[in-house]
Amino acid sequence: METTGTLLLRRKDVANLLDIDECMLAVEQAFKLYGEGKTLPPKVLGIHVKDGGFHIKAGLSWAEKAYFVAKVNANFPGNSKQCGLPTIQGIIVVCDGKNGRLLALTDSIEITIVRTGAATGVAAKYLALSTARVVTICGCGKQGKISLKALLKVRPLEKVYAFDIDDSSSEKFRKDFSKDLEVISIAGSQLAKSLGESQIVVTCTPSKEPFIHAADIKPGTFIAAVGADSEEKQELSTELVALSKIVVDITEQSRTIGEVHHAIEQKKITINHVYAELGMIVSGKKPGRESDEEIIIFDSTGMALQDVAAATIVYEKAMEKKVGAIVNFSGQEAHDQGFRSSNDQKNIDTLKLWSPFR
Repeated sequence: METTGTLLLRRKDVANLLDIDECMLAVEQAFKLYGEGKTLPPKVLGIHVKDGGFHIKAGLSWAEKAYFVAKVNANFPGNSKQCGLPTIQGIIVVCDGKNGRLLALTDSIEITIVRTGAATGVAAKYLALSTARVVTICGCGKQGKISLKALLKVRPLEKVYAFDIDDSSSEKFRKDFSKDLEVISIAGSQLAKSLGESQIVVTCTPSKEPFIHAADIKPGTFIAAVGADSEEKQELSTELVALSKIVVDITEQSRTIGEVHHAIEQKKITINHVYAELGMIVSGKKPGRESDEEIIIFDSTGMALQDVAAATIVYEKAMEKKVGAIVNFSGQEAHDQGFRSSNDQKNIDTLKLWSPFR
């Protein structure tokens, strides 16, 4: 349904519209087309402040209907304890790629979580041992949970070790997944042992100090390094990075953020140590895993085309299902829509909020 205004979607709307299965398919396709050179390179801008940072990631879709998508995110790891706010907060802008019309503004939290988990699942599909049965998840919040959901789509996992510095988080994680597989909540003192038993490791913490070392990891392990999404964050030792086969989402981006960034800064590797971008593997330009002994790290710094893929799904499904509200930012009332939204009217009258969706 065409509208003359801009669609507004809240976090709960996005959560109801985006599932991990379709997001993984879309993200895999995004990596494939990027690897084939059929999309424009995405762009990123980051600004760091005392307790966190802001970044803008933007890209253009490849579909029959072109979309420009830009995400503005704030990332403040201490928010939960300090002020009761989410770590990640932000908004995603969706525009018509042909004429620039502002199509939608959506909350970014769910899209960021799901598309990141989707990338972990896609990377595991191509890089993890086909016989992988045991995984260690470091960081048992929403990102850890969606990562496990994605992994379960591509590998028949039987056991997961759940580690978090907050014992209540790992215990909740255990309860949430106990019906799907064996879940063992572990303390930091048990981490090395669990890593030694795991064929897949996912790190999605806000750590600024490496806590996983080369001696902890056995041959054949696939590691999805997700947490180091800014230049000061680090979860893996540079020695481990130097010893491993490295796959990245965006090579140029990995120079400035992520695990590769730290290893380069400490002169343990050069950028030439990077084996491939994930898109090259998904598109078949390079093989993924070449032996059962390789330790492979996917340095997941977050590619804007993942946001494009996920946001496009959300926007098109919202229009199809008539979810959300419409606002005309020009200040002109959208009389041609015919329906006025009564939701939260006292708070949004000044925005002249309209909705064709009842």
